[in-house]
Amino acid sequence: MKILFVYPLYPDSFWSFKHALKFISKKAAVPPLGLITVSAMLPSNWQKKLIDLNVSELNLKDIVWADYIFISAMYIQKESVNKIISECVKLNKKIVAGGPLFTQEYKNYPLIDHFVLNEAEITLPLFLADLSNGQPKKIYTTDQYADLSLSPVPDYHLLDLKKYVFMNIQVSRGCPYSCDFCEITSLLGHKVRMKNTRQTIKELEALYQLNWRGPVSIVDDNFIGNKKEIKTHFLPTLKTWLHKHKYPFVFNIQSSIDLADDKELMSLMIETGFTSTFIGIETPDEIALRTCNKVQNKNRDLLKSIRTIQNSGLHVSGGFIVGFDSDTPSVFQRQIDFIQKSGIVSAMVGLLNAPKNTVLYKRLETENRLTTEATGNNTDSSMNFIPKMDLDELLDGYKKIIHNIYEAKPYYKRLRRLLMNYNSLYKRRKKINFSLINAFLKSMYVIGIVNKGRIEYWKLLIWTLFNKPGLFSDAVTFAIYGYHFRTIYGLRQSR
Repeated sequence: MKILFVYPLYPDSFWSFKHALKFISKKAAVPPLGLITVSAMLPSNWQKKLIDLNVSELNLKDIVWADYIFISAMYIQKESVNKIISECVKLNKKIVAGGPLFTQEYKNYPLIDHFVLNEAEITLPLFLADLSNGQPKKIYTTDQYADLSLSPVPDYHLLDLKKYVFMNIQVSRGCPYSCDFCEITSLLGHKVRMKNTRQTIKELEALYQLNWRGPVSIVDDNFIGNKKEIKTHFLPTLKTWLHKHKYPFVFNIQSSIDLADDKELMSLMIETGFTSTFIGIETPDEIALRTCNKVQNKNRDLLKSIRTIQNSGLHVSGGFIVGFDSDTPSVFQRQIDFIQKSGIVSAMVGLLNAPKNTVLYKRLETENRLTTEATGNNTDSSMNFIPKMDLDELLDGYKKIIHNIYEAKPYYKRLRRLLMNYNSLYKRRKKINFSLINAFLKSMYVIGIVNKGRIEYWKLLIWTLFNKPGLFSDAVTFAIYGYHFRTIYGLRQSR
């Protein structure tokens, strides 16, 4: 059997980092972990090929070669999904689809032959058994949650590693919290299910043997969902393995804000090689936090918690939302002030949307306020429901936030705040990073000479050399991030 895995294209968006990747000659931030994991579940004697449209093109000869086309996607990739389906149907090729988009919206894709939905550890074996008997069904679904000990080491060898900034692994699934706008618990449950540490080490060993060195993204929706297991077993074992292998990797994660409450955990993470975390901050407004059930963020000094994490040695990026029913016009300036004071350089600010099967979606459906499907793009100024605030006022306020945090002057001011808050405590990697040197040289020309805001760029570099010389590479990296953000928001201008 010949299987072609196709991963759809991401549009130009906040997290694509498309305009930053050019500085380091990379094509994509992360590879399609879901597809290469599914690949490892298929019979070993099947022929397999991966086309990630974010790093390479899909040619007709690739489709002709395959017996089946496997695709997986998220909401934001819908446009590319439709093009892939069209090409496959023209050539009369059978399509097998899974992943978050199809699990939520399989009824919208009548041309797809087979849906392997929810968690593949459960549904894929059922499909494969029926396929071997010549009677595969249209839909395979389950309301059960997978035993992650059944999840194999992903087929990392299918990747062209040099085209990616990060490799990625998954340690756990599920989240103990119940934010009403989040679909994670509806897809993966409240109970945090973890792979055993031995499995994760095998995945890292596979990457090591493929000569990957550098950043690894742990894609868990909340890495500290099972804090006890992470502290007592996972991190100590990982630290031992990394020491034995001379620390070939550094890690970034997603976590909840209560990470700030555990200094011992943060210290262990830094010692192990963790360098950054993404946190859903959402809003500084207590009423909105309460109504959306963001319990982990309530009744705390959010700015202090962020500074604590930054001081520990972890960069913090964050998600922010406007458009809650309780929001008033004052929320826009409050968000601006909070983001600027926080030193969160990568601040993803989006209008509230209601993904399918969430508590928010069901409430808005009952209130007859839903208008369309969510795009999955947090920063495209779209909403899929009628807000309580006047829509024009909400959109104007949203644009005000974006301009006031991503125009060159406030952006570089916030970046200096980060560098003041941040303690770089991870010091093991001393090798010369030629990729970063090349990126710096490109940034001097593109950001420092060609583009508007170049004076702020040079002021940042000079300030860093005098005040935080040890963080010069961080300053350059985030200056490049700023170039990307200004580009996607239409704020960048050449002179």
